[in-house]
Amino acid sequence: MTEATYYFIGIKGSGMSALALVLHDLGHQVLGSDITQYTFTQKGLAAAGIKMLPFDPANLKPGYTVIAGNSFTDDHPEIKRAKELGLTIYRYHEFLGKLIEGYTSIGVAGAHGKTSTTGLLAHTLSGVAKTSYLIGDGTGKGIPDSKFFVFEADEYRRHFLAYHPDYMIMTNIDFDHPDYYTGFEDVYDAFETEANQVKKAIVAWGDDPWLRKLKAKVPVYYYGISDRDDFQARNVDRDTKGSSFDAYFHDQLIGHFFVPLFGEHSVLNALAVVAVAHMEKLDAKLIARELGNFSGVKRRFAEKDLKDMIIVDDYAHHPNEIKATLDAARQKYPDKAIIAVFQPHTFSRTQAYEPQYVQVLSQADQTFLTPIFSSAREKTGKIRSEDITAQIKGAAVIHQEDMKPLLQYHNAVVVFMGAGDIQKYEKAYETLLAEE
Repeated sequence: MTEATYYFIGIKGSGMSALALVLHDLGHQVLGSDITQYTFTQKGLAAAGIKMLPFDPANLKPGYTVIAGNSFTDDHPEIKRAKELGLTIYRYHEFLGKLIEGYTSIGVAGAHGKTSTTGLLAHTLSGVAKTSYLIGDGTGKGIPDSKFFVFEADEYRRHFLAYHPDYMIMTNIDFDHPDYYTGFEDVYDAFETEANQVKKAIVAWGDDPWLRKLKAKVPVYYYGISDRDDFQARNVDRDTKGSSFDAYFHDQLIGHFFVPLFGEHSVLNALAVVAVAHMEKLDAKLIARELGNFSGVKRRFAEKDLKDMIIVDDYAHHPNEIKATLDAARQKYPDKAIIAVFQPHTFSRTQAYEPQYVQVLSQADQTFLTPIFSSAREKTGKIRSEDITAQIKGAAVIHQEDMKPLLQYHNAVVVFMGAGDIQKYEKAYETLLAEE
């Protein structure tokens, strides 16, 4: 790729910041614009010396190649200015689709588990061969002359149809975007379309009934704990240090693997990584070594200790993700009370999954909900957080300006979950706890 100057509109977005880091590593000039409010992704951008500017059409200069975040319409002042200057403009997913050409590319798609699996795959392959990667937690790395390119493939608005990877891991199919998809069939249609763009093989979770229906031009290998799965985890052992299993391919032992991660989903994610590595004929012992020293990804069961409390920060916002996160907390801390603090994300999703939210949040020892996070694409709705807490014994709504109800708990685990700005509640609690 010839050296160029790339200007990112919305550079602090999780995918955008990761892509900016990749291009910076590959020797390009990179800068961009975004809101001035602090975002967790800007730490990595600042460390790389990438300039972040406030939105301003005057930022655009002749010769720039523009990469625009998918949440910005063509009416955005900077996009308008880029067009006036005759600059080449790509949408994020369009550019990524071109970037992965020339590598052995491995995408990870699914309503849940994308970021965790992409992070685990990127870490593992990086320890065995030159690997560039783009993870949805804002982490990106561009390694010159890489063999592999690992990336997260988001199904929202069918953006992943811009990708034609060599391999695709599909973790599940779920109706996670009711503001765009019309139902499960519509989501399945998108996944099947993408499946038919994969060049070598698909690795799909065997317990997902929709994925079991997949028809593709390349082999579809299923992974899981069932005898009908092609790649199977046997002798699974989950304890307070992590999860271990024996991996088999069609009754042939690949090896024994351990990951210092928690929750049933961690075993499945690791097995998917083993499956891809096996197809690429990578040394199983090296894969086991790398899996064993993985430290996790941002905002996925990220822990800190403060006084006598363990505070967990997690991106979980769909009922299945919440269930997995609480399962992980129970595995690692079986003798502690688990307090859930959940910020519902968008009114449409909260409305669509109200009964499921009630069911999974009831599994915590105590549950608090914040007010619903409203996105730029959806400002209001009929449902409120109180509608959910009213159906969970002892549950309550908590507000940023009054986090005192959490101070009654000691020697426990507080799990903050959400895809919006849940971290402001977390920070307010940590400040109170430190002062107590």
